[in-house]
Amino acid sequence: MKKFDYSLNYEELDLRKQPELYTVGRGEQGVLMVEPYKSEILPYWRFKTPEIATESSEKIYELFLEYKKKGDFVGMDMARKFLQMGYTRARRYTNHKGGRKYSEEDGSILPYQNDEVKAEAAAIFKAQWEVAKKDEDYIQMKKHHREKYESESGEDGK
Repeated sequence: MKKFDYSLNYEELDLRKQPELYTVGRGEQGVLMVEPYKSEILPYWRFKTPEIATESSEKIYELFLEYKKKGDFVGMDMARKFLQMGYTRARRYTNHKGGRKYSEEDGSILPYQNDEVKAEAAAIFKAQWEVAKKDEDYIQMKKHHREKYESESGEDGK
């Protein structure tokens, strides 16, 4: 698996026009960098309460389906990353008030808590993320993208 390329100038690139430059990477890598998707999805990304998380995850999944309809794998993967990030960030706030995991003073892990509201918001995002990442078309498009652009043997591979 090719690592996400952090050396590209994402602020000036339009990866809708240059999908060959996109690397899936691991997890949420690049989620707040890849344009125009970041600007299209980020305004809808919220997880403060279960109600907000439901509205947010549904809208992001709707964008996932719109990208799918257009055959836009990069958009689909970015929407999937935002759903995943909704889950991981809400879980961090579930476990640590204010979302800060480490102490500023000494770097130690701050005490855990269990915020039921944030836990529910996290579960909402996780359920939607699971649906997106198991979508058969997404799986096939991801495989195709990796073979074409991210492998040594791909026609555009480096």
